[in-house]
Amino acid sequence: MRFTRQNRGGGERVSVDPRAPCLVGVAQFVSRPEDGPAPEPLEQWAQVCTDAAVDTGAAGVLGAVDDLQIVYCQSWPYDDPPGRLGECLGIEPRRRYYSGIGGTTPQVLVNRAAERILRGEADVALVCGAEALDTKRRLKKDGQRPQWSHRDPEKKPFPFEAPFHDAEVAHEVFQAWLTFAVWDVARRAHLGVEPDDYRRRLGELLAPMTQRAAANPYAWFPVERGVDELIEPTADNRLVGYPYTKYMVSVMDVDMAAALVLTSHEKADELGVPADRRVYLRGWSYATDPVYVAERPEMWRSTAMREASRAALARAGVTIDDVAHLDLYSCFASSINFALDALGLEPGDRPVTVTGGLPFAGGAGSDYMTHSIAAMAGVLRGDPGSLGLVSGVGMHMTKHVFAVYGTEPGPVEVPDDGPVQAAVEGEGTMAIANPAPGPATIAAYSVVHGRDSEREWGLVVGDRRDGTRAYARVGDAEVLAAMEREEWVGREVELVPDGERNVVAA
Repeated sequence: MRFTRQNRGGGERVSVDPRAPCLVGVAQFVSRPEDGPAPEPLEQWAQVCTDAAVDTGAAGVLGAVDDLQIVYCQSWPYDDPPGRLGECLGIEPRRRYYSGIGGTTPQVLVNRAAERILRGEADVALVCGAEALDTKRRLKKDGQRPQWSHRDPEKKPFPFEAPFHDAEVAHEVFQAWLTFAVWDVARRAHLGVEPDDYRRRLGELLAPMTQRAAANPYAWFPVERGVDELIEPTADNRLVGYPYTKYMVSVMDVDMAAALVLTSHEKADELGVPADRRVYLRGWSYATDPVYVAERPEMWRSTAMREASRAALARAGVTIDDVAHLDLYSCFASSINFALDALGLEPGDRPVTVTGGLPFAGGAGSDYMTHSIAAMAGVLRGDPGSLGLVSGVGMHMTKHVFAVYGTEPGPVEVPDDGPVQAAVEGEGTMAIANPAPGPATIAAYSVVHGRDSEREWGLVVGDRRDGTRAYARVGDAEVLAAMEREEWVGREVELVPDGERNVVAA
């Protein structure tokens, strides 16, 4: 590799791979309800892409784009998203891609673009995403539908990546606010923390994030909230899936957009991008945990987070102690807690977000990480020489991505995540039984609350004596109340078949 760049302070020359991938332009957009209906997603894409090109400080950037990638949009089914955006921008990139779903998606798109840049298959990549889900929701409430452009005449299915498990369908294990709550309860039991004390810890984890959101001009809820305000159920802040209240969960119905411009180091030189606009992608990794909730042998941690975070840091040639800034995926508190555990950090060691996080800054469908990366680039530009780490989580704590960014370049190469995934799969999976009559020991659980805040039912994940796992529903009101007061992980219960599901005998 060829390394030849003067450092920013003059003097000693710093090694630079001419194909080193770097962010050179970023942009974000938010349209809050008081601003009126948001522009349709296509208009938002065009705006943030144009703004990101301007942010590079160089001319001719859009015309040089040869790799255009768009994060899946849940707001509107365009007939040809990359083609329509190309028309709006007046560009014809060689490669055009429209993604699937998941919270890891933006960083995965950046990873793939970076790998093509390293291999010499691309020079300038543009990654963007947008949602107008709040505008769509408000229109529906008023009995209207969006009148947006270029609707796909073919109704395509939602791009789920894995088939539903029959046992999860039977027990309604669908909602993320339920499954991520299950993970936090399992972690609480593993740590031996009392339920009320653990809920306060969750509030202490999230409250500082609201301070960051309050200072973020692109945050959906720029409002600072205290611990009690977050964790205490009220008419405006009902319990959703115990131990989470409404304020503690990701808000997806937002009108937001973001874009990133990625180039090689030498292309940035050619375009005239100033050195102080460049943020280098130093190391990255992706791994997946078992798809179904009950399959994971230890429900209180993520092996994929551990392995992917270690790999990303090792590839960047640094440790977590070298990283000054974090943005950990925060759809729910458990995703932050699992990431902190994987990184060997304690809650409160350092800020966990540069945006405010998904419950407060907003989680725009699959596009949050585009905002995360854009915000991290701004933070790093303001702190030259520092490093930042971002993480993403997809599906039910299944997909994981980590990436290290810095204002100074370093050795970089196309990674091989095969050994990373092999390390995860080496821990095996639990078989799921259904129906599953007989005794089971509770491994994790949660309690579902309705819109009136009343307890409706509980979900239990239980370990059976034959080594399999089972889901079960809880309906007894007294038991549900007790499950929120006391630790029920480790208790033995009797499962009884009820149609296609199991129930916990009262």
